[in-house]
Amino acid sequence: MLQLSSAGKRFGQKLLFEDANWLINPDERTGLVGGNGTGKSTLLKIIAGVESLDYGVITRNKGITLGYLPQDGLALRGKTVFAECLSVFDHLHEMEAESIALTHVLSEADPKSKQYAAAAERYSEIADQLHLHDIYNLDSHVGAVLGGLGFSKEDWNRNTEEFSGGWQMRIALAKLLLQKPSLLLLDEPTNHLDIESRNWLENYLHDYPNAYILISHDRYFLDVTVNKTVELWNKRMHTYHGNYEKYVAQKEERRTQLMSAYKNQRDRIEALEAFINRFRAQATKAKQVQSRIKELEKIERIEVPEDESTIHFSIPQPPASGRTVIEVSGLTKVYPTPTGGEKLILDNLNFTIERGDRIALVGANGAGKSTLIRLLSGQEQPTSGQIKLGHNALVDFFAQDQYKVLDGSAGMLDDISAASPKVPVVDLRSLLGCFMFSGDDVFKKLGVLSGGERNRYAMAKMLVSPSNMLLLDEPTNHLDLRAKDVLLDAIRKFTGTVLFVSHDRYFIDGLATRVFEVEERRLHIYPGNYEDYLWRKQGGPEKVTEQITNSLTPAPKPTSSNGATGGSVSTEPGGSSPASGTLVSEAALAPEVPAIPIKRLNPIKLKQLEDRLRQAEEEIPLLETAITAAEEKLGIFTSAEDSQRTAADLDRLRAQRTTLLAEWEELALTLEEQQLA
Repeated sequence: MLQLSSAGKRFGQKLLFEDANWLINPDERTGLVGGNGTGKSTLLKIIAGVESLDYGVITRNKGITLGYLPQDGLALRGKTVFAECLSVFDHLHEMEAESIALTHVLSEADPKSKQYAAAAERYSEIADQLHLHDIYNLDSHVGAVLGGLGFSKEDWNRNTEEFSGGWQMRIALAKLLLQKPSLLLLDEPTNHLDIESRNWLENYLHDYPNAYILISHDRYFLDVTVNKTVELWNKRMHTYHGNYEKYVAQKEERRTQLMSAYKNQRDRIEALEAFINRFRAQATKAKQVQSRIKELEKIERIEVPEDESTIHFSIPQPPASGRTVIEVSGLTKVYPTPTGGEKLILDNLNFTIERGDRIALVGANGAGKSTLIRLLSGQEQPTSGQIKLGHNALVDFFAQDQYKVLDGSAGMLDDISAASPKVPVVDLRSLLGCFMFSGDDVFKKLGVLSGGERNRYAMAKMLVSPSNMLLLDEPTNHLDLRAKDVLLDAIRKFTGTVLFVSHDRYFIDGLATRVFEVEERRLHIYPGNYEDYLWRKQGGPEKVTEQITNSLTPAPKPTSSNGATGGSVSTEPGGSSPASGTLVSEAALAPEVPAIPIKRLNPIKLKQLEDRLRQAEEEIPLLETAITAAEEKLGIFTSAEDSQRTAADLDRLRAQRTTLLAEWEELALTLEEQQLA
């Protein structure tokens, strides 16, 4: 479809890439990767025809159609959302109008005339095209795409100019998906999508009939959508077959082979140079010396590019909190509406956060995730209910607009050094480099940075002096893959407690130990990471959710502006609600459903399960040893206090053993099922 030959591009004095050769075939699904500033977006613009090459040639086959989605900067106006999306089919509506006109020609012309023959041929061509594009179902296609990208039916009739920049980009993406060009070019398409819309886009691209190239900083998204990876690195283009995970493995293997070849070549060069230097002055060895000089000159030297610096940053560990970090009971939040009514956002939430929890807070846009995290941080106050901090719980909050609280007159390096005087400046500069602040950037005033840059800086600043309870609202926004990996690795090693909102599947899967889902003003709690959450949501066994009501007689609910009662209460068959604190399993309340096929897990999740199984197998004998020691200690009386303490420890160890054995059995069963799937 398209070919780049010896392509090169400069940006001012900086060479982005050179001698790039790329053949793009139909049906290829390509991920374009590389560090910031390597020229990914520029290359995509060149393919789209927005920019031109400085060197080389780009060849496009006749008849191919290109669809390009930039990172931002699009502004649509003058039409409703639905009409704007439907406008991509204007050519079909024109063809439909032409076909109607042709029917009049056919009804009036002489069937034996040339006019009739020409009109009949054109009518047939148009009919085939209209049938191919399913013109009578265009409205349903538009509705499906808009729904998948998060637009409610109420949004369809709103004018496009009423939407923010992020939602405008969603409209532009919807138009491209409906057009189905033969080559789709997407630059960071997931930037403005929540996790539900990302999941929908993954499935849409999986069934997309044509080729596409996409740039993304979402590892999971790349893993499930591409089958070829092109990397811009060291001013060269490198091609790998497979998704992002395979690219990482192949790149490491390729580098190992390169280093081995480089070492062998260096050994040979050193041997030749040693022989030449040793026998250069001896006439009897002149012939051998000349032979080796010629061999040395013919060697094509292998160049080893500089290592990409890998930064490992450990968060300074905070003072330990008590076992219970946050205890929430009866939490309700109501906002006033412009019409004088009330809108219920969160209704009677009850939950506990324990020390060491890493909780992913998920839910649709507008469900109340940011409201809940602001309530927990103390940025807002609940309408009713209580939020109680545990012993020595120190809460730190990172907001989506955290940059607003920074001092714009402060220099970046001075500001972060003041926040963490015990951390060496070299380590601070390395951390800032990971978050895309290199060289003289670290001396800039915070006020001159963009909103995204200041948010990246605010995230780095939090890492060097954290509290023992972190509340993070979209911490991965504006971060590239490298910075996300550093953040993920640092929080994994963090001994405190974390509750976070993120739309990055890889980040959630790699970090979460529990998932809190905000849905219809209530909170549902699932053990495990996002993969576990999806499995249980889709009907997996032992589906666990918490639906807790206030009392047997529920309090009257605040009413919305139209007078409708907000919220919902789970009731028993007799009409009464479960008591406060009762755990209600949705699986128990729902009717039995037929067994569903075993779902194959992705490689990331499968490896996590295997690692956890091995860890559990190592922990069980240690617990058995500790239980035996506690039982022996309990048999020797020293004092009543010691006996009570030992008995409590023994109960705790036995409970841990029971939980661990159950987890081990479930892991072993799951892995066995995966082998059979």
